[in-house]
Amino acid sequence: IGEKVRIGSGPFADFIGSIAHIDIDRAKVRVLVSFFGRETPVELDFMHVEKV
Repeated sequence: IGEKVRIGSGPFADFIGSIAHIDIDRAKVRVLVSFFGRETPVELDFMHVEKV
């Protein structure tokens, strides 16, 4: 939590954000990305993010 990641695909591809929550059971992470000047939470599969 708090680590910087790059989103690899989808509408937020190439955005950099920080991990806010990890759901191991569902293999999902919630990433906070700066979008229109605000921190916006985006839920993604593990395979769609990579550590920066």
